[in-house]
Amino acid sequence: MITEFRYGSHPNDVRHYLTESLRQEFLIDKIFIEDEISVTYTLNDRLICGGAYPMSKSLTLSPTQDTKSEYFLERREIGIINLGGSGTISVDGVNYVLDQKDALYIGKGNKTVRFSSDNPNVPAKFYFNSSPAHMSYPTVLVKKSDADQVTLGSIEYSNERKINKLIIQGIVQTCQLQMGLTEINTGSVWNTMPPHTHTRRSELYFYFDLPQDNSVCHFMGLPSETRHIWVKNEQAVISPSWSIHAGAGTSNYSFIWGMAGENLDYSDMDAAPIHSLM
Repeated sequence: MITEFRYGSHPNDVRHYLTESLRQEFLIDKIFIEDEISVTYTLNDRLICGGAYPMSKSLTLSPTQDTKSEYFLERREIGIINLGGSGTISVDGVNYVLDQKDALYIGKGNKTVRFSSDNPNVPAKFYFNSSPAHMSYPTVLVKKSDADQVTLGSIEYSNERKINKLIIQGIVQTCQLQMGLTEINTGSVWNTMPPHTHTRRSELYFYFDLPQDNSVCHFMGLPSETRHIWVKNEQAVISPSWSIHAGAGTSNYSFIWGMAGENLDYSDMDAAPIHSLM
C-alpha cells in the first residue's frame, strides 16, 4: 500500500502560497496505481482519500502508520465508488458486486476488506473516502439507480448538472461520512457555482470522466482570497472547511464529493455569492 500524509492549513498562510505550494498541499495527483492501494491521510477532519486498482490480483486494505490501528476500519468507516468495470469487494467474507458508479458503505469494526476485478481485461477502479467513526453501522450496497438524484443549474449559466447522492442520510446510516457523484451535462462546465463554505466539515473533490487533453480549474480559498489549481483526469483536491470549492472544466466531466465533520446535514453550507468573490 502506498501512503501519503498532509497537514491542515490556516487561510492566512495559504494566501501566501505559490502555485507549487498549493499543489503540494492540496492536490492528490495519483489515485490509481496498477495492482496497488494508494492512500492519502489528511488532518482536515482526518479524512482519508484513496484508490484500489486491482488488475492481476486482489488487493487487501491494510491499516496505515497514520491511523495506528490493528486494522483499517478499527475506528473508521469507509465509502467506496467503482469507476471502472464490474468488481467485487469482500467484507469479512461477504461479497458485494459493484458495477460502474455503484457505491458501498462499510461501517466501523469490519476487519477484512478485499478488492478484486471481475474481468482483468476491464478492471474495476475503486475510489474511496474514509473518516473516523464512533459507532458501527451495517454495510450497504447502493446502486447508482438507487441514489437520491437532483438536477441543478442551467445551460444558460453553463452549470447544468445531475447530483447523485449515494452515501448520505436517508439512504445509508453513517457516523459522519457523506459521498456522492455529480455529472456535468454536455455544454456545461461549472460545478458548485455559486460556491459555498461549511466550517462544520471538510471535503474531498475527485475529478474524472475528463476527455483526453482536458482539465478542470478548481477554485479554492477564502471568498475574499480565492486561488486555483489545475486538475487532470482522476486527480483529487483537499478542500479545507474554510475554503470555497468550485470548478470549471475545458469540457464537461464528473466528480465525486466526499465530506465529514460536525453533522450529516447535506444542506448545511454558507453561501459565497458570486459578487463577493475576489
